[in-house]
Amino acid sequence: MPGTPKNPPTPLHYRVEIGDLHAHLFRVTLTIARPEALQRVSLPVWIPGSYLVREFAKNLQHLEARQTSRTLQVEQLDKCTWQVACSPAKPLVLRYEVYANDNSVRTAWLDAHRGFFNGTSLCLKVQGQEAAVHVLEVPAPKAVSGWSLATGLTARDVNKQGFGSYEAADYDELADCPVEMGAFWSGTFSARGVPHRVVVAGATPSFDGARLLADTQKICEAEIRFWHGAKKPPFQNYLFMVNAVDDGYGGLEHRNSTALICKRQDLPRTGEPRTSEGYTTLRGLISHEYFHTWNVKRLRPAEFEHYNYAGENYTSLLWFFEGFTSYYDDLFLRRAGLLDNAGYLKVLNKTINQVMQTPGRLVQSVAEASFDAWVKYYRQDENTPNATVSYYTKGALVALCFDLTLRGEAKEHRGAKAATLDDVMRALWLRCKAGAMREADFADELAAAGHRSYAGELLRWVHGRSELPLKDLLQQHGVAVTEEPAQLAQRLGLRATENQGVVQVKTVLRGGVAERAGFAAGDEWLGVEPVAKAGSRAADGGWRMSRLDDLPHYAGNAKKVIALISRDKRLMRLELAMPPALTTWRLAVKDAALMDQWLAPKA
Repeated sequence: MPGTPKNPPTPLHYRVEIGDLHAHLFRVTLTIARPEALQRVSLPVWIPGSYLVREFAKNLQHLEARQTSRTLQVEQLDKCTWQVACSPAKPLVLRYEVYANDNSVRTAWLDAHRGFFNGTSLCLKVQGQEAAVHVLEVPAPKAVSGWSLATGLTARDVNKQGFGSYEAADYDELADCPVEMGAFWSGTFSARGVPHRVVVAGATPSFDGARLLADTQKICEAEIRFWHGAKKPPFQNYLFMVNAVDDGYGGLEHRNSTALICKRQDLPRTGEPRTSEGYTTLRGLISHEYFHTWNVKRLRPAEFEHYNYAGENYTSLLWFFEGFTSYYDDLFLRRAGLLDNAGYLKVLNKTINQVMQTPGRLVQSVAEASFDAWVKYYRQDENTPNATVSYYTKGALVALCFDLTLRGEAKEHRGAKAATLDDVMRALWLRCKAGAMREADFADELAAAGHRSYAGELLRWVHGRSELPLKDLLQQHGVAVTEEPAQLAQRLGLRATENQGVVQVKTVLRGGVAERAGFAAGDEWLGVEPVAKAGSRAADGGWRMSRLDDLPHYAGNAKKVIALISRDKRLMRLELAMPPALTTWRLAVKDAALMDQWLAPKA
């Protein structure tokens, strides 16, 4: 009949089962109801939000294809793509296994205590049907008991524990909704009328879940209010998945969920009202990933409008989408009442000193660092601090400079409406319709807010390598900036570890006295011999070093020492000039009322 709508595509169906807990194997069955005659499937090589080609296909094994009772040949076309010649009139069934032993937020994990996976690690993409509805079925495991399942996907038919079938509108949504399984702790709260859930795997009996829920709720309320005022956010529910481990840190943002990893000792503990530094860091991570719900998952670089899962997706805007998010993550701890002004300045102080102690800030701009993320930020080595700068930390300071510049200029022009970076962020959300953004959009909204062009600032701060005007801007907004002696490692120009009496050099910083003396990454610093006169060593011999702080004790008043090092089992003597008196910044509250205008503005 004319005008009758066509039948919607038959959903693709993925069934994910536990194959072998102790071998860390998931078993996946993919049913393609209407395949092409030459059906291609592929597994992504990266996951959005983590800019590194990780080659997920390396963990896929035993791929086989069948139609009814007939086994079909599977032809591999490249490292992550396969092709099957089949009949388009019959369902095509693919079965395979995936090795899951990466206890991070980026891939997949399976053992007797916990299961976790991202769609990019387990779910083959069916080429030509990426826009079809994707159904994910995860049956209740028989090999373990007491497990539950949590995911941001829309439930179709699930039991009380969450096992059953879920639905994604397309492959992008399937790839963007990780799955957590296990005997995890679970709690809920509402923010602006939207249900939020927090699940925590690996927590100890002392874990204070009520406090984590209350603090997370405050963060979510503040961020929703920032973007939408009294309105609801652009998602119907939200899920925090926290994996508590002995040693680990990180997070990955998704459209209505986030996967987080933290140290167990950083979780809040019952009966301990004091906020540890680790818990402050965890709350900052929660704030960061939640802010990404708007800034990168919806408002995103134009280059990310349609993901290419088969290779690198380059953009020069990570300084905005990661850096500005890093600026706001700790700022919202202050605005949510979880930090006071002094506490906020403490974490800001750490960020400033991290950037100032990185020689690479004078080598690479944050725009270049964004583009190079695939080969530099995510492939760090001993030379990374000398060659690159973090678009997270310096990007956060760029955001700070724009914010304080806008606020300061509004005060200079009496009668003008006070402009802030907050206004620019919300204007971009509307301008770009919560979608693709270009740097030109940011430049235009800056100009609209500040009533002038900021092309010069963008050139110097984003595309240039000059120092940021941090001190002047902070002092203008109620912050006292003083200098204090730097740590010995920074004065020497190196980074080292101290373990069981062994000082191991990890990085030699560009331009420092350690580099001029000839130190190299990997050196073991054994001891020192003070130099009494030019060209002569002290008569009483040298001293064994077990930590860096031994150096001034053993050097005494000597201007130079002979550093005894071991490199590739060879003993060497390096003439080292005692380091100069370098300083770092220390921030303190000078004018609390002035700071509150910036840190805790009234709604």
